[in-house]
Amino acid sequence: VQLQASGGGLVQPGGSLRLSCVASGSTLDYYDIAWFREAPGKEREGVSTITSGFSTNYADSVKGRFTISRDNTKNTVYLQMNSLKPEDTAVYYCNVKVYWGQGTLVTVSS
Repeated sequence: VQLQASGGGLVQPGGSLRLSCVASGSTLDYYDIAWFREAPGKEREGVSTITSGFSTNYADSVKGRFTISRDNTKNTVYLQMNSLKPEDTAVYYCNVKVYWGQGTLVTVSS
């Protein structure tokens, strides 16, 4: 499975971004998919997960602001990020089992 994450960028506090993770080499239909992030000087942490049955969960730090979704017809998972804060600045990675995307950088700064 190859995962390609995109959608990162520079945004002001309070702004929004939508990350995408497109998979190739295998269908994602039967897999749980997660977003992780790694901030400078910090360990990688889980942000959100969506199961094959479309159940979702979120880290406390992003609840109410981030929304994970998936479109199996496009083999893609999304992370809609609203009300972004400077502490959301990190490289965001998508993950399926042992496979990782290359990461996309999100910078929240004025």
